[in-house]
Amino acid sequence: MRKTLERAVNYGETLDMMYLAKDGSITKRRVSVLLVGDSSFRAYCYLRQSKRTFVIENVLALVPIIERERAVI
Repeated sequence: MRKTLERAVNYGETLDMMYLAKDGSITKRRVSVLLVGDSSFRAYCYLRQSKRTFVIENVLALVPIIERERAVI
């Protein structure tokens, strides 16, 4: 997980994330990672439209969003 988060910071990637909240609910969020710490990371959450802090241990899955350029012929 940490490698994916660090790569997202370095290359400006947007990620889809499955996250386990404190109350036990699971949410799918789209995030842009801003900073990675020892046990948590700071990211802009598109679901809540604000900057949030997430615990790395509670991340269930991370998938980079791949945007392809469309060629107009």
